[in-house]
Amino acid sequence: MTLILTAPALTPPRVQTSSTNEITAVAKKAGEPPPRGGIVVVDKPGGLTSHDVVARVRRFAGTRRVGHAGTLDPMATGVLVVGVGRATRLLGHLSLHDKRYLATARLGQVTSTDDAEGAIVESHSCAGITPEDVKSAALPFVGVLEQRPPAVSAIKVEGKRAYALVRAGAEVVLASRKVTVTEFEVLGVSHVGEYVDVDLDVTCSSGTYIRALARDLGAALGVGGHLTALRRTRVGGFDIEAARTLDQLEESFAITPLDEAAAAAFPRRDLDENQAVVLSHGGKLSASDLGDEPVAAFGPDGVFIALLEDRANLARPIAVFVD
Repeated sequence: MTLILTAPALTPPRVQTSSTNEITAVAKKAGEPPPRGGIVVVDKPGGLTSHDVVARVRRFAGTRRVGHAGTLDPMATGVLVVGVGRATRLLGHLSLHDKRYLATARLGQVTSTDDAEGAIVESHSCAGITPEDVKSAALPFVGVLEQRPPAVSAIKVEGKRAYALVRAGAEVVLASRKVTVTEFEVLGVSHVGEYVDVDLDVTCSSGTYIRALARDLGAALGVGGHLTALRRTRVGGFDIEAARTLDQLEESFAITPLDEAAAAAFPRRDLDENQAVVLSHGGKLSASDLGDEPVAAFGPDGVFIALLEDRANLARPIAVFVD
């Protein structure tokens, strides 16, 4: 049984000239990243934090200038976009791109963290729940949602992380915030003893908590729920097919150079020589008119010069990547 629920596009479509599947990653021995850095798409294993992965990539790349675009919890696997060298300046913008996940929600059990890492605090029988019930409950989960983040999260409350406050014994209820779910596909519904497992394929905006979706789906059915498995399959233009495991990266360090990574991740604007000179010095150009998200500007030689944003009918550099 498959249910596909799709909301209308809420933002202009992204213009891309290529995908990461068409990019040739440069394979090098550890310690030899491209001079201007680049992007490494890691298939994160379960049991490691995102910071653990960054530490491993630092060793492979031979540099401490490494970061990631969007945290994955330790239990989660899949796409973790890692920037090396100058490409770390792209990460804050890459983290805002939409994301896609494969997930499993267990209905009938509520946990303290909304996922399998927390203690079970409530249990309810799901004997009467049918696939049709799940289908009906899933309908409101497409579109712009008011989502309450899990209490055990990295969101700051009066300068402190929410998870730290919970561990200290405080009762934390975070304010709801708007998120967008553009696709919610129910891949399967199966009974496991008293409970029900629901396999999901979700495409959503940055900032969406998949474990909160699992929690709220269970709540909509009156039995509660939590997330038992999560695999991220895409971040923006970088998908799981382009990802490499840490063992593969240790054997052969594959990195997508900065110029190609920028072309894959953002709408592209090609400049003439005069425009390239102006922009490389931090100057402004005429508006790009390529949508609301940042635009990657390239010189006539194909070198990535800067990220641009349109403001007041001008394209202004957010970050310049050439000397």
